[in-house]
Amino acid sequence: MISLGGIIGAGLFVGSSATISTMGPAACLSYLLAGIVVLFVMRMLGEMALANPGVGSFTEYTRLGLGNWAGFTNGWLYWYFWVIVVAVEAVAGAAILQRWIPAPVWAIGLVLLSVMTAINLMSVKSYGEFEYWFASIKVAAIIAFIVIGASYLIGFSSWHQTVAHLSGDRGFLPFGAMSIFAGVPTVIFAVGGAEIATIAAAESDDPGKSVAAMTRSVILRVITFYVGSMFVIACIVPWAQIRVGYSPFVAALEVMHVPGAADIMNAIVLVAVLSALNSGLYVSSRILFRLAERGDAPVKLLTLSAHKVPRLGVLLSSVVGYVAILAAIVSPQGVFLYLVNASGAVMLFVYLAIAVSQIRLRRRAEALAPESLTLKMWLFPGLSYAVVAAIAGVLVAMGADAQLRPQLLASVASLAVALAAYWLCVKRRTDNATATGYGSVVGVPALQGRE
Repeated sequence: MISLGGIIGAGLFVGSSATISTMGPAACLSYLLAGIVVLFVMRMLGEMALANPGVGSFTEYTRLGLGNWAGFTNGWLYWYFWVIVVAVEAVAGAAILQRWIPAPVWAIGLVLLSVMTAINLMSVKSYGEFEYWFASIKVAAIIAFIVIGASYLIGFSSWHQTVAHLSGDRGFLPFGAMSIFAGVPTVIFAVGGAEIATIAAAESDDPGKSVAAMTRSVILRVITFYVGSMFVIACIVPWAQIRVGYSPFVAALEVMHVPGAADIMNAIVLVAVLSALNSGLYVSSRILFRLAERGDAPVKLLTLSAHKVPRLGVLLSSVVGYVAILAAIVSPQGVFLYLVNASGAVMLFVYLAIAVSQIRLRRRAEALAPESLTLKMWLFPGLSYAVVAAIAGVLVAMGADAQLRPQLLASVASLAVALAAYWLCVKRRTDNATATGYGSVVGVPALQGRE
């Protein structure tokens, strides 16, 4: 449920309007392609998790495969990605609540973030319980929508009308076949997020089993939810009538004359927002903990509460979220827009590092410990190299797209900052070792199996 909750967010319920309006009915194929790429990345994570038990969060696999620089940069980039998600979702949730609560957006956003911070400070069990129910509501809503939409198409809509919506107005591919691939850079951000389950699994009693189960089934369900709901929407609503920023789910429910469609969907989107806030704070705090384990973050972040929660990590991530929310109010088209753009391609950088690391670790395991490969990436090495090429192709497509190019350039700047920080960190360690004559070993408290 944590995996499902991490993937199914406001990007599906509202953000998909931009995808459909720019690609037409073929948007469901873009979701399918992006979902397949993420499926392969998760399979790679599953292989590495079982072959290297006890490593911790997935960012540490890049450290094993590519070196300390990769673990450092991947960890900090992933942390940055999620604290920006926290801010974006808090602002989105506040905008939704303004429909019912007459208060400024910034005030509602700060309250939402404070409530989710308090939940994460209690215990990992509190996070898990809330995320379970948040995810359950989202999954139930999507299943109900697909069932209602299919029933409408079978019982109240004619076959000719459905075909007209799919093939009319310049056809199923109104912008050509290449539009399917051009849309993948945008869509992949919506279907990303399943990797947070590997972080949560590190705090379970059987991490390997948990990650293996996730990689086998969850992504397939998510692909079904995304592609199924997009296809139902395309059958019910003419794609040209879908407005950017207006939920296509609401548009479809209104066509089906479902009473209170807007309020129902706004409530579901609010749940999705709270889920993203909850997950964002959890993931960012655990990434900070793992970075501190390796000496890549202040050692004070290793301090755990009585319930084994890295409270300083939660509070630090929350504070950065507060600052980003204020930036969204003071400079929405300046500072805040740049912060969001600077996280745009970060997930692709992370996935690319994971894919390359899997290839190197697989070669190493086959040579030294083939018995450790209890779960394997399909069709290795060909499929692994294909995933690397696909992710690289998406980055190239972003650079070729005038609208996505600012995100790529800003994200490259974020990568450069992380690499520069690593160089400074290594230089400081070298200077300290030279001054003292030896390095230091940090005693690290364990999170695994505590809750």
